[in-house]
Amino acid sequence: MSALVLYVLAVAVLFGVRSWMQRRSTGDTGFRGISGTPADVEWWGGVLFVVAVLLGFAGPLLAVTGTVTADPPPAVQVIGLVVALGGFLATLAAQTGMGASWRIGVDRAERTELVTTGVFAHVRNPIFTAMVVAQLGVVLVVPTWISIAALVALVVAVQVQVRAVEEPYLRAVHGAAYSAYAARAGRFVPGVGRLPASAGETTRA
Repeated sequence: MSALVLYVLAVAVLFGVRSWMQRRSTGDTGFRGISGTPADVEWWGGVLFVVAVLLGFAGPLLAVTGTVTADPPPAVQVIGLVVALGGFLATLAAQTGMGASWRIGVDRAERTELVTTGVFAHVRNPIFTAMVVAQLGVVLVVPTWISIAALVALVVAVQVQVRAVEEPYLRAVHGAAYSAYAARAGRFVPGVGRLPASAGETTRA
């Protein structure tokens, strides 16, 4: 039950409350939704993300109702709750750190400020990293195939969104500035996934 309550509260805060706060401070919710069509890889990334969220909710729910069995040792459950809570709080902190540039989805016609301070000075996608950590915590609390499927779907969705959508968009919009940033900050963890400086040397769209 604790994992289900935590998950519902986290989703409500990270998406609902955070969008409300964004609208209140900037006049824009930051929500761009799923872009493209089924013929576009970005569409599949967005759909997989939604699937991951739904499966992430279904895992604890089905365990609570007894539909699936999940009975890890108490110590593992406690560790999982701590990891999940830490991941959700880190997600919220990273969202807040983006300020007015925070978005759910990408609008290719839009130009937002490139955030390179705080945790973003070391990791380019700390929000996604924290979300994966949070779901890993949920898996420890509710170790069922549904929760594991949610984790796998989330990892794949994040990889697609970052590599096929956000990085090309940021290269096109910010050019050399993003190239220099990507050369010094890791993709998901510090020092890992940095891009060669030449990789970002593209002209602006």
